[in-house]
Amino acid sequence: MTPEEFRAAAHELVDWIADYRASVSDRPVRSEVAPGWVRDQLAGPPPESPVSLDTLMGDLSSVVVPGVTQTQSPGYYAWFPSNAALESVLGDIAASGLGALGITWQSAPALTEVEEVVTDWLRELCGLSDDWHGAIHDTASTACLVAMLVARERATGLSEDRGGLQAEASPLVVYASTQAHSSVPKAVLLAGYGRDNLRLVPVDPVTLAMDPEALRRLMAEDVAAGRRPAAVVASLGTTGTTAFDPVTEIASIAAQHGAWVHVDAAMAGAAMMLPECRPLFAGVEGADSFGWNPHKWMGTILDCSLLYVRDVQLLVRVLSTNPSYLRAATDGEVTQFKDWGIPLGRRFRSLKLWFHLRLAGAESIRARLRRDRANAQWLAGQVAGEPDWEVCAPVLLQTVCVRHVPPDMDSQALEKHQQEWAERVNATGRAFVTPALVEGRWVVRLSIGAEPTERADVAALWDLCRDAAQGVAPLG
Repeated sequence: MTPEEFRAAAHELVDWIADYRASVSDRPVRSEVAPGWVRDQLAGPPPESPVSLDTLMGDLSSVVVPGVTQTQSPGYYAWFPSNAALESVLGDIAASGLGALGITWQSAPALTEVEEVVTDWLRELCGLSDDWHGAIHDTASTACLVAMLVARERATGLSEDRGGLQAEASPLVVYASTQAHSSVPKAVLLAGYGRDNLRLVPVDPVTLAMDPEALRRLMAEDVAAGRRPAAVVASLGTTGTTAFDPVTEIASIAAQHGAWVHVDAAMAGAAMMLPECRPLFAGVEGADSFGWNPHKWMGTILDCSLLYVRDVQLLVRVLSTNPSYLRAATDGEVTQFKDWGIPLGRRFRSLKLWFHLRLAGAESIRARLRRDRANAQWLAGQVAGEPDWEVCAPVLLQTVCVRHVPPDMDSQALEKHQQEWAERVNATGRAFVTPALVEGRWVVRLSIGAEPTERADVAALWDLCRDAAQGVAPLG
């Protein structure tokens, strides 16, 4: 494809994207295709000769789009906000168009230095001190794994240079709350600690945040048994209910054992841009690493996860690689992001943030976050004021966890009922919500935060929930 052919095709594709975004609210929110349907539509021998752009775009509309859950829809309330602001889409296009090779500073100086600029911007916008140094990863799952690797090496005095964990005399233990994201146990396992050395700390029954006294007790028990506390993962904005673990107390307890503290604020980190929300993050400055995802509530398109650390020298010592073919005269003078994470090569992800922040401006992002919080409080008030409904967790940000509790249902039927009425909501195609088990009870999570979602949309969701709970929500 020549540059001129690309120009014509790109114009058509951008028009298609704009039309798609303009009509997204007209589509069923949850994809309803059957397993294998997309594959069956596209199956066949590999293309030996080019197809026309019209043919390709036709398949994009008729096959791909039905197989996508519409996370940009005003009716999307599932999992977590997964916004893809069009300002950041432009940055993603620019990154792809440049095709920069991000392996060292020398391979693309702008890739490194724009990343330094935007991670500093987000640090300042979140009110963090300049003791923090950030890099962009693909997801919070990878960021957590990196933190667990560095914590492992600090606890063992760089065992990677010797026999690794296999040569350690005492097992290393990691602690996280029962409400921690599933990526936390996964990171612990991948970093080699072992499932037997992961402690899931009980939570406060009201706030659903980690109980610091339970953490203190578990750590003391492990020390008495000859094990070594290596790391604690504090969740700020848990997946289920957006609970906030008490980082100040956690960091103090961890410090008594020399344990690393990683803060996972994947979805909620955007709230740090709001000064009124920063008390929720009290104690973060006492942690060792802090991760959050602009590609969630803030709205920068996937994949864009930030990991901030204090001890860059240790991070680089654990993760660096320096083959002869990558050495250059600038080594020692510049940041080499290849030594800040797992992959060697990296895309120009920072352009997504750079475009988003410059074209949208931080104040417009703050206004949208405040809108979502206000809508969540409004919805919580509606639920609390309705007979047979309850709000199941404090509403701190934009997620409202609810249950419909008819008085004539036994406990087993009630749990099944929550899942059933949520499915009735989803089957209408007008909204998509997700049930979740929280401390043994099913709740329905109404996660407000899609970029186009306004108060009228939330009011429509509440009407739909009430109808669905009564079994009268229309299907299809």
